[in-house]
Amino acid sequence: MSVGSPPTPARGVVLAMDAAMGDGTIALLRDGALVDSRDVIMRSDRDETFFPALLGLLADCATPMHAIDSLVVGAGPGSFTALRVVGATAKGIAHARGVPLFSVSSLALTVAADASTAAAGTRWLSTLDALRGECYAALVSVGAEGVATRVEHLGLVRADAVAERAAELEALPIGPTAAHRAHPHARGVRRCLSLAAAAPADLATWEPMYGRLAEAQVKWEAAHGRPLG
Repeated sequence: MSVGSPPTPARGVVLAMDAAMGDGTIALLRDGALVDSRDVIMRSDRDETFFPALLGLLADCATPMHAIDSLVVGAGPGSFTALRVVGATAKGIAHARGVPLFSVSSLALTVAADASTAAAGTRWLSTLDALRGECYAALVSVGAEGVATRVEHLGLVRADAVAERAAELEALPIGPTAAHRAHPHARGVRRCLSLAAAAPADLATWEPMYGRLAEAQVKWEAAHGRPLG
C-alpha cells in the first residue's frame, strides 16, 4: 500500500477468513483478486486445525506473514465456538503485524462466494441455520460487476417462512438449506470489498456477531439467574 493512504482491503495482500458454519474457510487476495483458498474442518477450540491450515495456505502461495497488508474476517452470525476461534486468530495476527482488520457479514459472504449470484440488480435473502427452527437472515443487494453493495440484517426468521419472507422482499432465497444452496466462504470477500472497507475494526473491542449465546452460557445464566460476565 502507498505510504499515507487510508487502509483498505482492496489493495495489497489480504488474508480473509470465516467460520460461520462451524468449519473454517481461508482465502488470500492480492489487489482484490483471489490467489487461493482453503476449507478447514474445525471440531472444537481444543482441536487446533485452523491456524496450521492458514500457515499452509500462505506457504503454498509463497506469501510470508509479514507480507500481509490487511485482514478481513467474516463477522457471523453463526457458530459461537468457530467464530470465536477465527475472530481471535484474525485479531491476533492484526495486532502482531500492526495491520488493519476489517469485517464483513457472513451472510453477505454466502451470496458473494457463489459465482451464480453476480447479476447486477439482484437481491438475495441470505440465511444461515440458527437452530431451534430459525435462521439468521439478511437482505443482500448485488450491484455492477457482481459486487455486494448493501447488507441489511433482518434478525431471526422462522425456517419454514424463508420463502414467504423472500417473496415479500422481492428477493431470491439463498443459504445452506434454501432453494438456492450456498455457504459462506472467505473467497467471497473479493465481491464484498466495499462492504468490508467501511472502517477498520477496533482490535480492543471488536467481536463477531454470535447471533445466539453459546448453549453452555444459556444454561449457566438460567441456573444462576444472572448474565455471565
